[in-house]
Amino acid sequence: MSERLDLLNMAWEAWRFRRGDGPAIADRQQIRLDELVHHARTASPYYRHLYRNVPSGPVDVRSLPVTAKRELMGHFDDWVTDPDITIETLRRDFLADPALAGAPYLGRYHVVTTSGTTGDPAVIVHDARSWALLSLVGRRGEWHTVTTRHVLGGMARRGLRVAALFVGGGHFGAAAALESARRRNPSFAKRFRVFSVLRPIAALVAELNDFQPTVLEGYPSALTLLAAEQRAGRLCIRPVLAITAGEELTAPAGADIESTFDDCVVQNRYGSAEFVALGAQCSAGLFHINSDWFLFEPVDEHYRPVAPGAISHTVLVTNLANRVQPLIRYDLGDRVEPATSPCPCGNGLPGITVQGRAGDLLTFASPEGESVWVLPLALGTVVEETAGVRRFQVIRTQPQTVTVRLECEPDADPVGVRRAVDARLREFFRSQGVAPVDVRHAAEPPSVDAKSGKFRQVWSATSE
Repeated sequence: MSERLDLLNMAWEAWRFRRGDGPAIADRQQIRLDELVHHARTASPYYRHLYRNVPSGPVDVRSLPVTAKRELMGHFDDWVTDPDITIETLRRDFLADPALAGAPYLGRYHVVTTSGTTGDPAVIVHDARSWALLSLVGRRGEWHTVTTRHVLGGMARRGLRVAALFVGGGHFGAAAALESARRRNPSFAKRFRVFSVLRPIAALVAELNDFQPTVLEGYPSALTLLAAEQRAGRLCIRPVLAITAGEELTAPAGADIESTFDDCVVQNRYGSAEFVALGAQCSAGLFHINSDWFLFEPVDEHYRPVAPGAISHTVLVTNLANRVQPLIRYDLGDRVEPATSPCPCGNGLPGITVQGRAGDLLTFASPEGESVWVLPLALGTVVEETAGVRRFQVIRTQPQTVTVRLECEPDADPVGVRRAVDARLREFFRSQGVAPVDVRHAAEPPSVDAKSGKFRQVWSATSE
């Protein structure tokens, strides 16, 4: 099947199965899993070795070994199925240049980096079919939330203008996806803009007032902050759709965004750089997994399936589309709770609630004593992008104090890395209009949260 015909067929099935179809989806899952495993063990040296004891024939996904980010990244060149891709050349010739964000790599692949929310940033390569899921099954949630009234009353009259508030200036998943859309549609390039959350809030407000977006995309913490700026009268925009992703969107936060931006619908998505369109949240509050293209296994600490209503230790996810970098039974690290009964919204796709992924909005004092809000993902990126940092955590321990936990790369000089982190944090706080912040380093390394089991990167340990 030609690539064009294959994508047309995917588009048809994305519409056909938008509300689920258990037996038909199960059949497609099995066919796609069998084909994926056969391809992986044929074209990927890593999987060929990993599956050396897996019998041929129809695949029982539960019989396959679990894979994890750190292990896969350690065998990157053997993991990918295209020998033209190596991690050295990819980093040197592509990822090192922020201007190439969203550009096709080797003319046919889409490359993004993870934000490291589970502690280990990764480089993810998507082929055409895997990337197409972003616009096909990834848009399902919008089909029932954006009404004709919103389209005619907002976008048609004022035009489609999408403002994406994510970490910019690199190849991070969400920002790179928007840049990719801009490159593919030059006529819409001026209508799609990435606004980096690393910028001071005053600068973001000024730029958004000038751009006047009709659609907002971004982290819930970023959109919550914009809502506060709108209520204060500094921001004056009228979006009709707000799409959130990357962090937990609480019900109060969603209601706050909708009520502040009058007549604005909030759509909450669930996904990652590895799995670009896992699902979207419905009106009943459940995330519905796009199970026609993703095998989604909520499991306990021994990788055994958990019962509906039980909170998983993690989830194992298989991307049934990606052939260039197979992700099979990949430990995503999220804790989820499978629904115990059919969703009242009528969507038959599997429903879950997601635990965690929340980020604290941090507040510090300006030199004049005023409060300055700082986005957690913006602060985290400053540390994460410091050379030599492998894992980190930043905790606000006092009103003007942050404590940093660092794990350095094996070949890095820990003293030099700490100094670089200190310098970058001081410059970041200065650029945000924050009075000097005391940066301290903890003796203990980064660790998972004892209660949630999640690896939190940035949070506040004080309410002051």
